[in-house]
Amino acid sequence: MSEKFYLPAEWEKHEATWIGWPHNSSDWPGKFSSIRWVYAEIVKYISRGEKVRILVQSKEHKLKAERILKSVNVNLDNVEFYLKKTNRGWLRDSAPAFVKNKNELIAIDFRFNAWAKYDDYKLDDKVPSFISNKLNLKRIVAKYNGKQVVLEGGAIDHNGEGTLITTEECLLSKNVQVRNSGFAKKDYEKLFQNYLGITNVIWLRKGIAGDDTHGHIDDLCRFVNNNTVVLVKEENKSDDNYINLIEDKERLENAELQDGSKPNIVELPMPSPVVFKGQRLPASYANFYISNYAVLVPTFNDPNDRIALGIISELFPDREVIGIHSVDLVWGLGTIHCLTHEQPGNDL
Repeated sequence: MSEKFYLPAEWEKHEATWIGWPHNSSDWPGKFSSIRWVYAEIVKYISRGEKVRILVQSKEHKLKAERILKSVNVNLDNVEFYLKKTNRGWLRDSAPAFVKNKNELIAIDFRFNAWAKYDDYKLDDKVPSFISNKLNLKRIVAKYNGKQVVLEGGAIDHNGEGTLITTEECLLSKNVQVRNSGFAKKDYEKLFQNYLGITNVIWLRKGIAGDDTHGHIDDLCRFVNNNTVVLVKEENKSDDNYINLIEDKERLENAELQDGSKPNIVELPMPSPVVFKGQRLPASYANFYISNYAVLVPTFNDPNDRIALGIISELFPDREVIGIHSVDLVWGLGTIHCLTHEQPGNDL
C-alpha cells in the first residue's frame, strides 16, 4: 500500500467521541431502565471537553435521549445525534478505526461480526460506512488476501508510536469465536502495518474471566502513555484470573516497544468477582476511557475502586479521573471503553 498511516493514541486530542444510545434491552435483561442514566453520566463528562456524537434509532429515540441528558444537566450544545439503526451500541468494536495519512483523517473499515458469537450484526457492520459518509471521510476497507478482515477496536490497544498490544486468545483461537480462519501472527502483523501503521506487536496470552468477547485486551492491559501500560492483577490465588494474569505479566516483562526499550508496567487491582444470575461478568478497571476532559473509570462498589482510581489519577495528572458506577453496565458484558470510540482531532 502506498499510504503511510498513523493510528493516534487515545490520549491525543479528540474532535469527538462516538457512542450508540442504548436500545437493545436484551443486552441488559432486567436492568435496562437504569442503563440510560449511566450513559447520561458518561456523556456529561465527555461533552465537557469534546463533541459527543450519538447514534439513535429514530426521532423518538433521540427525544428520549435528550430528555435524560437534560435531566442530568448535560450541555446539548456539544452533543450531536445521528439517525442510524444498529443491532447494539458497542461502538468500540463496530465503529471504524480512525487513522491519519499526513493531515487527512481516514476511516478504516474492518468487518464486524458480533465477536463471532451472535447472528444479529448486519446493521452494526454498516457503521463505518455510515460514519465516513456523514463526515465526508475517505473509507478504506481492510482486506487481506482479497477478503475483508474481522477486527474489533476492543481487541487492540496502542501507544501512538507504532506498538500495538493484543491477545492470542482473541485473534488466534482456532475453535472458539474465530475471527479470521487460518490467520497466524505474521498475517495480523502485516495487516496492522498496512492499515494502522503498526511496526511492533506485543502478544499477550489470554484475557480475563467472564469476557464475552473471548480475550479483548481492553479489559486486561492498556497503554496510558507512549511507554507505560497498566495491567490488571489478581491477588486471590483461587480466582480464575490468577495464573493467566501472572503469565501475561511475564510476557510483558519480556516484551519490547518499537524502539527496543521495555514497557513500564503499572499493576491495577481487580475488583472482587461480579456475579449476576450465576454468571461471572468481565468487571475490570482497565476498561477506562481517556477523553479530552477526563478519564472515566468503571467502578463496582468494591474496596479496590478507591485504589484503582488513585493509581489512574497518578498516571493522568492533566485530566480529571472520574469513577462511573458500572455494576449494572457490566451486565451487558462491557463497560465504558467498550461503548465509546474516539475520533481524533484535526490538529495532530
